[in-house]
Amino acid sequence: MSLQILNAARIWLCAADGPRLSSGRDATDIIGDAYGAEVAVVALPASRLTDEFFDLSTRLAGEFVQKFVNYGAALAIVGDISAHIAASSALRDFVYESNRGRHLWFVDSLDDLAARL
Repeated sequence: MSLQILNAARIWLCAADGPRLSSGRDATDIIGDAYGAEVAVVALPASRLTDEFFDLSTRLAGEFVQKFVNYGAALAIVGDISAHIAASSALRDFVYESNRGRHLWFVDSLDDLAARL
């Protein structure tokens, strides 16, 4: 993990090659790692998330995101999730609504994240 600056905002960038994340505890661990760095957003590669995250019926996405909201941290899922969106209209709607808010964004790249900031 590393601290980066994008458009003057402090971003906690999680490594792409870390373990797959599959629980709310994993979200808490990431928040703990970023705590004290005074970051605006935690950027998490989509490749780190298990398929269960993108299956909204598992409730994993809700649990995961709620941890970030509870701790006052914004989360950006970075990477191509088009295959997951194509397979689920509920996920497509979730992504659309999330991208309209301030706590969770789905972006294709760090450049896209920088543009949002």
